[in-house]
Amino acid sequence: TTFRFAKSIGKVPVVCGDTPGFIVNRLLVPFLAQGLLMLDRGDATVQDVDIAMKLGAGMPMGPFTLADYVGLDTCLSILKGWVARHPEEPAFVIPKCLEAKVAAGKLGRKSGEGFWKWEGDKPVAVAP
Repeated sequence: TTFRFAKSIGKVPVVCGDTPGFIVNRLLVPFLAQGLLMLDRGDATVQDVDIAMKLGAGMPMGPFTLADYVGLDTCLSILKGWVARHPEEPAFVIPKCLEAKVAAGKLGRKSGEGFWKWEGDKPVAVAP
């Protein structure tokens, strides 16, 4: 019944077992965290990670832009909950740079600054 309803309103239903974040967020949030961990380790810059994922993986935006777009406080809240409930899961980690940005009130697009500086819905420069 649910599948028929979803299809009737033009949606494409999928099935997923009970896993944190189901399909999209279960893959997306650890992806974002891994990008942020690269910054924590000094592996690459915000701009280089975002450019590489756009050009090298064909993504519409990189992990820093997307984390800013979602809201850094939202990303942190999700990760804290997952880490608390699933401490054995290595994909669930909290990057230090994410904690620092949220503590500083730099929440991304909604506050005008996160890893990027924002003008409305457009990232315009890498934030300090």
